[in-house]
Amino acid sequence: MQSLAMDLRVLSRELSLYLEHQVRVGFFGSGVGLSLILGFSVAYACYYLSSIAKKPQLVTGGESFGRFLRDHCPVVTETYYPTVWCWESRGQTLLRPFITFKPLVRYRNELIKTADGGQISLDWFDNDNSTCYMDASTRPTILLLPGLTGTSKESYILHMIRLSEELGYRCVVFNNRGVAGENLLTPRTYCCANTEDLETVIHHVHSLFPSAPFLAAGVSMGGMLLLNYLGKIGPKTPLMAAATFSVGWNTFACSESLEKPLNWLLFNYYLTTCLQSSVNKHRHMFVKQIDMDHVMKAKSVREFDKRFTSVMFGYPTIDDYYTDASPNRRLKSVAIPVLCLNSVDDVFSPSHAIPIETAKQNPNVALVLTSHGGHIGFLEGIWPRQSTYMDRVFKQFVQAMVEHGHELSDM
Repeated sequence: MQSLAMDLRVLSRELSLYLEHQVRVGFFGSGVGLSLILGFSVAYACYYLSSIAKKPQLVTGGESFGRFLRDHCPVVTETYYPTVWCWESRGQTLLRPFITFKPLVRYRNELIKTADGGQISLDWFDNDNSTCYMDASTRPTILLLPGLTGTSKESYILHMIRLSEELGYRCVVFNNRGVAGENLLTPRTYCCANTEDLETVIHHVHSLFPSAPFLAAGVSMGGMLLLNYLGKIGPKTPLMAAATFSVGWNTFACSESLEKPLNWLLFNYYLTTCLQSSVNKHRHMFVKQIDMDHVMKAKSVREFDKRFTSVMFGYPTIDDYYTDASPNRRLKSVAIPVLCLNSVDDVFSPSHAIPIETAKQNPNVALVLTSHGGHIGFLEGIWPRQSTYMDRVFKQFVQAMVEHGHELSDM
């Protein structure tokens, strides 16, 4: 990686200047301090290069898709160099929202109606200044699905839009009901098992631009929703391809991992409070069917789902909901090319639950599994503000499908 090499050269130059200064002031007069620092640096570099920086595991159900990715999306076969001072899973997960900058994106908002009388908020980035695709009717369209309580304002969504802008594409962000500031018109929110709203959005977007290449990318819960949709609808989708990032493959395994003491403290409790805040804004819509006081006392995502989500969508038990929400059971039915990026150290999606054997049985599926990266982390470089490994995978994959996707049908 050219950027990483440049960062390492800068770091090496700064370290040399620092050591030279310490020699001048006499700190390394005996040579002991210098030897210790150099010894530690060499040991750490050896450990990093041998155990941390690795090529991802590429799992495909067919040689054709694997060859296509190696030819047109080479980032999935290149060594991933996590940020040298922050490669641990939880650190990557926690730091990304704060360390990566947020590109400025101006949206055009659209509210569309649903069959049950509700409304969905879509944020469009039309990219009318595109020089590659000046005809709006054929400009490639990327549908973006944020995570659990995410919206179009999330940094990872903004980065995907910036990269799509560079390619000349149009983007539209699907905000789940009630999270983007719009009013709830019916007593219903969302869950990753119910794909009705996503089907409505996909039909609406495709009807506006039926001649445009149409792709989708989902992050975390957005990816789970997308995979569940693709598994249910099979080849009837108007999408030509899709990508998912940091998906929770088995909801039971995800919940169990997040309920471990440290993970509960760092992630689970915070997510629970976000979910509670989201539904509490619309409390008056639910009081007739749900005990909202009981919901607001939940201490984990599982408790929230048991008291609110599963009740909202009519599941007899939380186990019934979690079974239906797990995308691993529908992966075999996906009928369009899908690339799924996961890190095996992601505490939100434990590695033992990643459906490797199922993916091997579907020629439309490719799993890209990195050794490190956390949950929606994938930081790389010395000071990773601009781009992440996940961003590069997204850009190369959507570009490959738009420009060369026809090759897959010819293979």
